[in-house]
Amino acid sequence: MTIERGAWRIVALCLVFGLVGSCSQPLSTREKGTLGGAGLGAATGAIIGAAVGSPAAGAAIGGALGGVTGAVVGDKMQGQENQQLEQQLQLERQQREIEQQRRELERLKQEEH
Repeated sequence: MTIERGAWRIVALCLVFGLVGSCSQPLSTREKGTLGGAGLGAATGAIIGAAVGSPAAGAAIGGALGGVTGAVVGDKMQGQENQQLEQQLQLERQQREIEQQRRELERLKQEEH
């Protein structure tokens, strides 16, 4: 029973550190993925580890693997977010340019008449 308590303490500590760390500034998508993956991996590892008699080791291994996987997924998602933001900014620049050209055309039409 003490090993199970140890595993749950590890999981609880990971969650507490994650929550405390997130209070200092907003988390990036990569950081959210890492923390989420680590928490889910630790919990899953603890459950699987408890089934084979070593929940603490399962939590540690699951947390590490989950953290790495979460970081990779979060990094990919953050890259996509950055790309979408850049595309949105480019679209807005183009729309401003079109509007400026439209106003210039209207001005030139009025000068002709």
